[in-house]
Amino acid sequence: MPKTSLTPEVQDVVLTLMEGLNCPRSLTVAIMVRYGEWDLLTQLKVDPKHHLTPDSYLDAAAASDFLRKCEGLPLELDLKGLAIEKWYWAERECYKTNRRLNEILDFGTLNGSPVDERILQTLEDLKKHVLWLIGSAPPQSFDGFFGPGATVSDTALRATVPHKMSSNPTLTASALYYLVPWTGTKWATACAERGDVVSVVEGDIFFTVPKDSRNLRGCSKGPAINVFYQLGLGRIWRERLRVRGIDLSDGQDVHRQVACAASKSGEFCTIDLTSASDCNATALVRHALPPGWFAPANDLRSAKTFIDGKWVVTEKFSAMGNGFTFELESTIFMAICLTAMKGAGIPGQNVWVYGDDIIVPTQYQREVLALLKFFGFTPNTRKTFVDGYFRESCGGDFFDGVAVRPFFLKELPYEPQHYIAMANGIRRLACNNGRDPTRWTRLRRAWFKCLDLLPSHIRQCRGPEQLGDLCIHDDEPRWAYRWRANCIRYIRVYRPAKFLGTRWDRFDPDVQFAAALYGVALRQIVPARKGLDNRSVLGRDSVTGYKVGWTPFS
Repeated sequence: MPKTSLTPEVQDVVLTLMEGLNCPRSLTVAIMVRYGEWDLLTQLKVDPKHHLTPDSYLDAAAASDFLRKCEGLPLELDLKGLAIEKWYWAERECYKTNRRLNEILDFGTLNGSPVDERILQTLEDLKKHVLWLIGSAPPQSFDGFFGPGATVSDTALRATVPHKMSSNPTLTASALYYLVPWTGTKWATACAERGDVVSVVEGDIFFTVPKDSRNLRGCSKGPAINVFYQLGLGRIWRERLRVRGIDLSDGQDVHRQVACAASKSGEFCTIDLTSASDCNATALVRHALPPGWFAPANDLRSAKTFIDGKWVVTEKFSAMGNGFTFELESTIFMAICLTAMKGAGIPGQNVWVYGDDIIVPTQYQREVLALLKFFGFTPNTRKTFVDGYFRESCGGDFFDGVAVRPFFLKELPYEPQHYIAMANGIRRLACNNGRDPTRWTRLRRAWFKCLDLLPSHIRQCRGPEQLGDLCIHDDEPRWAYRWRANCIRYIRVYRPAKFLGTRWDRFDPDVQFAAALYGVALRQIVPARKGLDNRSVLGRDSVTGYKVGWTPFS
């Protein structure tokens, strides 16, 4: 019996889609789906250099990648074990970088021989560029703020601001100084009223989140107070970078625009790194950051991680999940690019960095890649493009100026909202602005098969792409809408209707007051009855039900 985790209906959609794509790769995928060869299927990759046109590449990529990120396929892999193994790989890389840089900085030698003056000058230039990017130090005091993620004392499902204010606060011994400003917050007041005592913990805790069907992404959840002030430091850091032309708030759109133009002109190359967040070695950060920045960052980071049942002293400076890791790696990578370009780089004009998404002039790609490798980073060769007509950055794939991002089915559909999302993804793929006018004709059978899986009253929820997956995307003449007295057009949609929230009145009065001052938004889940206030705080994954309704559009 072949292994399968697709229902016959979904398998029919997949096979119909492969038939419509009508290329050698789609035939391969169809055979693998029929015989349940999921391990082989999820290993398929498409090399843009093997294709001459955007449409040829898009058809092959759409076939290979349709199920590549889908959770729940019965793979014969220990995904958690592989994630832990990759974490240790990054630690070994950081160890080698720390050993190399410490030898250079402490003894002036490399592998026992005197260091070349060019290496010393490179290290000095790196420091100068970091100083120019972020200044000598952040303000002596700064406010923290809450993020949406889990912490040592707060699970992902109970990570709202009131929940975090209600749990036992945690921090590391290195961050004890931050108890001074923290005691002045209403959060601390609420904890004191309950009699909670701050717990000192050794560090952060390793956990994973889905990345694709074959990989889990390693992250770390840190102590609550550490993360609170890490985010505050990261906000200041981000503003300093913005002044220098590095936009970490809306930079993804800029990266996609540059990558699109570069795929046609070849003027710029796009670079992606493997486990970039986990490869920022401590010695590199200690050398690159000005002392005024290194001190608070070092105090707030977690120097130990609980992984695989034990505490490990880490070689990396900070992990994904730390509140300033994104800003830190963006700073380091930009400084490396500017150093490699020897004064020719101008952030936001001919060099762009957004986390580990890097764009530099093609003429400097050798110098940039060499310097990245020297500092312990490993370019992801599958996602780094320095020649040819393909570029990828920040979720945008472009072939000769044409957007060729395929659609990824990220979860196996089993409810109407899942089928709507799958239908919309297939339609976006079919209506891609490539050069093949027949793609919609070839793929619409798969789209119709998705719609056939929906109840008839939900199938009538047709509307514009701007409403996302609340409705089925279709041409305007087939939209389901009505005009109301206020001259606003309302579109018929399938929208969230039931929510799992925590009632506001279940939190302590001090927590309610502190959260209100912090600006926590409440949602009226159920109309108040008999004088009771039914306002609730919604957490992550709080939607539990959907229904057909109407939403304003124009």
